[in-house]
Amino acid sequence: MFDNKSILITGGTGSFGQKYTKTILARYKPKRLIILSRDELKQYEMQQVFDDPCMRYFIGDVRDGDRLMQAFKDVDYVIHAAAIKQVPAAEYNPMECIKTNIHGAENVIRAAIANNVEKVIALSTDKAANPINLYGATKLASDKLFVAANNIVGSGKTRFAAVRYGNVVGSRGSVVPLFKQMIANGATSLPITHPDMTRFWITLQDGVNFVLKNFSRMQGGEIFVPKIPSVKITDIAQAYAPNLQQEIIGIRPGEKMHEIMCPADDSHHTLVFDDHFVITPSIRFYGGDIDYTTNKLGEKGQLVSEGFDFNSGSNTHFLSVEEILALDEIQEQ
Repeated sequence: MFDNKSILITGGTGSFGQKYTKTILARYKPKRLIILSRDELKQYEMQQVFDDPCMRYFIGDVRDGDRLMQAFKDVDYVIHAAAIKQVPAAEYNPMECIKTNIHGAENVIRAAIANNVEKVIALSTDKAANPINLYGATKLASDKLFVAANNIVGSGKTRFAAVRYGNVVGSRGSVVPLFKQMIANGATSLPITHPDMTRFWITLQDGVNFVLKNFSRMQGGEIFVPKIPSVKITDIAQAYAPNLQQEIIGIRPGEKMHEIMCPADDSHHTLVFDDHFVITPSIRFYGGDIDYTTNKLGEKGQLVSEGFDFNSGSNTHFLSVEEILALDEIQEQ
């Protein structure tokens, strides 16, 4: 579905954008693949790797609605990946986080509708479910904006959905690169926030594949959640440095002990499919109800039991130390 199409990704120089670009160029022949971001150095570095004739590099910030209006012209599909994502940074710089994650989301929606973009998928996070930190709260607001945008568009053609998943193995700013750097620098111990802490775990390629498939699945208004395993933070440290001590440093500002992707309070809106969940809208859209139990690929889902939640601490699938290392090897390929 991406052959001869124009695709734009906001925040496209990040880990997701680069893996997404590599995947699209390997599998499809897009008309244009547009990378929109605010960092000219990262764009320059990315151009040295991805210089296919279809590539376009636009300097711009999602805070700038006028720039998005221009950039979205004649675009078919948008992936909204731009965000301020570091939890402590958001806690200490709340207005900057709000400007990018909430006002930026509104600008993306306005530009997509004005330019008759066909489909938009926004990247969310497990921290948006029952949020306790500002980053999660802004992403919950963003999710709500993208869901409601399907009503705002009225009889227009643009459809919006969101994809929510957990920690990405090896992504920039995450724990794995930190541990690897500390080990390389001769650290004698690794910092652990809390020995009982858990997180959802997904490879970057699996995240990209999930987003790509949901462009075919989506009808508009869904929050897609993949069924992915959990990890214990202590097992991550054990996987990369079995001989180093683990130093307990305490939970950082805004952190949870466990993450949630499908809250119990949303169980009456949550459908389970073979390999994913869908949180359906709580509001009715212009033009009538949508049957989300059967998606555009013909896959069928059913309502989860009342009170169900998808929680990293009570997940039925936890990765072993060996499986964590195996996923890391896959990530590096």
